[in-house]
Amino acid sequence: MAVVSFKVRREVKEKMAKYRDRVNWAEELRRFVEERIRQLEAEENMERVLKELEAVPVEAPRGFSAGSVREDRDSR
Repeated sequence: MAVVSFKVRREVKEKMAKYRDRVNWAEELRRFVEERIRQLEAEENMERVLKELEAVPVEAPRGFSAGSVREDRDSR
């Protein structure tokens, strides 16, 4: 474990003290930071995957779309 500290306005600290018997602030803040990190990592992974997909050439043979639509309509 490592210690992380940050500053809050005095009124926030006073309000935290008021509710310290109902809220484990250390655990709340730890969970928030861990969840936020998971979100940021997910965003980075999504961006990486999208970049990789953009590099993949996607070409359909000429007439593929028209043929697919015709096939779909004929199957009804």
